[in-house]
Amino acid sequence: MIRSKILHKIGVAVFIATLFCACDTDRKQTLKNIQSKNEPLAVAYDIRMVYTDSVKIKAILTAPVHLDFTNLSLKYAEFPEGLTVTFYDENNLENKIKADHGTLYNATSIIDLEGNVKLEASDGGILETPQLYWDAEAEWIFTEETFNFSNQDYDVIATRLDTNKEFTKFNTGKLTGTVAVKEDKSE
Repeated sequence: MIRSKILHKIGVAVFIATLFCACDTDRKQTLKNIQSKNEPLAVAYDIRMVYTDSVKIKAILTAPVHLDFTNLSLKYAEFPEGLTVTFYDENNLENKIKADHGTLYNATSIIDLEGNVKLEASDGGILETPQLYWDAEAEWIFTEETFNFSNQDYDVIATRLDTNKEFTKFNTGKLTGTVAVKEDKSE
């Protein structure tokens, strides 16, 4: 009787070990198959990603579809049906970027926004361009594409944009349009 119980326990242990080994092998093979086909590791719907720094919300990314390609050597996430990124300044005012398509590169935290990209600033300014990059870590926006930027003081069309999210440090290439300039009467 004791011998029967011991043999039964050994049999159960061998069976469980076989299951774990088979599952591990199957999981590795499945991951290998996904990587070789460049298919997403996961698909999520109606996602919301929150970026924080010291418990303060810096940005919120929402999208109807999220494809996770972190199984590839170049890890990234894709938003094939568009996305919205709302980011907040020091005064908690929100600026919003919308695009038809987006790709988030995990290693650099850069989001490549493409197709009808529209940035709506908290001060009423609007930037429109076919492509825009947003560096989430540096809180920096840039593009080499033509863009149109307008607010109460500006209405410009230019190529190349390199700016912080508040547009207080602003570099651009060839520029056309109108810019309001205040005269300094102290000189």
